[in-house]
Amino acid sequence: MEQHDRIHVEIPAKPEYVSIARLTVSGVANRLGFSYDDIEDIKIAVAEACTNVVEHAYSEGGSIYLACYIYDDRIQVVVADQGKSFDIKDVESRLGPVDAKKPVGDLKEGGLGLFLISSLMDKVEINEDNGVMLVMTKYLYESGVEESVDGISSLQSEQG
Repeated sequence: MEQHDRIHVEIPAKPEYVSIARLTVSGVANRLGFSYDDIEDIKIAVAEACTNVVEHAYSEGGSIYLACYIYDDRIQVVVADQGKSFDIKDVESRLGPVDAKKPVGDLKEGGLGLFLISSLMDKVEINEDNGVMLVMTKYLYESGVEESVDGISSLQSEQG
């Protein structure tokens, strides 16, 4: 699926501006037709990623770079620091997965946020070559019902 639109926002890396990132992704995801629950998951994941930048990326000053890449079937949200401009196609080859399957006890300090993000989003990748770039993907399920791993919808299995 080809990328249609992209939205880039640069926000000061200060706690009082994290809500702007949340509002931005909420508006984009709502426009794309995501469910209320999915929008809330995206907002929490983005807020967590931005908070990580605020707390860890800069000793003073600095910016959070937020980008939303819009596709027919998904949204990719990138949160990055260190002031590097990026194009998603250029960095995808250097990304590695965030593994939410590792025991929580194995996560280093600050890793709990990544665990939370990876549990809320469908796919999470990270690149730490130049600062930190987190790429979070959420798929749009047109039926409004997410499919479980075995292909049976979670709604059907609850009713089953």
